[in-house]
Parts: sequence; C-alpha cells; structure tokens
Amino acid sequence: MDDASLDFDIPGRELAVAAEALYLANLMIVPGLGFVALLVLWLRERRRAPELARGHLRQTLAASLWAGALLVVANVAIILAGGYDAASTWIIVILYFTCCHSTLIFCGAIGLSKALAGKPFRFPLIGPR
Repeated sequence: MDDASLDFDIPGRELAVAAEALYLANLMIVPGLGFVALLVLWLRERRRAPELARGHLRQTLAASLWAGALLVVANVAIILAGGYDAASTWIIVILYFTCCHSTLIFCGAIGLSKALAGKPFRFPLIGPR
C-alpha cells in the first residue's frame, strides 16, 4: 500500500479522532477534565459535524456516561459490602478495573483506530444505534 492510496481527506475524520482521544483521556489521563472537553466538543459540533464525526461523538459521549455510571455502581457496591476499610473493597476494585475499566479502554482504542481509518464505530452493548 503506497501513500497515494491513503485518503486522509475524509470529512469529519479529525473530529472523530479528537472525540476518541478525549474519551481515552477521560478514562486514563485526566478523568473529569477529558469528559468536560468531550461534552463541550459534542455540544459545539453535534449538529454541523459530518456523519462520521457525529457517530464517534455520540458513541464516546454515551460510553463516557456508561463509564461514570459503572464507577458509581462500583462505589455503591463497596459501601454496601462494608465500606472502604473492609477487605472486600479490594475485590470489588480489582473486579471493576479488570472487567469494566479495561474493557472500556480496549473499546476506546478500537474506536480510535477506526476513527484514524475514517470508519464508523459502535461500542458493543453500550453504544447507541
């Protein structure tokens, strides 16, 4: 495959990449701040963005909301299991990170690779249609 066959002029590609990068930043680097930036990007671009970007914006915002809800559920489970001083806390934390958080990051990495390729992506189970 030569450089001439690569098409980087796909409408909405840069915005789709930005949405996926902000989603991953929210999960791994700057939690909260990444979500606020993604929300601002979605509010600003959701109507005028090309279809590719709109799909990635919608998917990443929905996945971010699911990630926040799963984090709340994990904290409620910790509190119900005896609080943060209980031995069960570490079991819940490890289960959350190995099952939920790592899956969300993995899907975000796939979404980012799809955005870089200029292709749509739908998060399995949690992504809106």
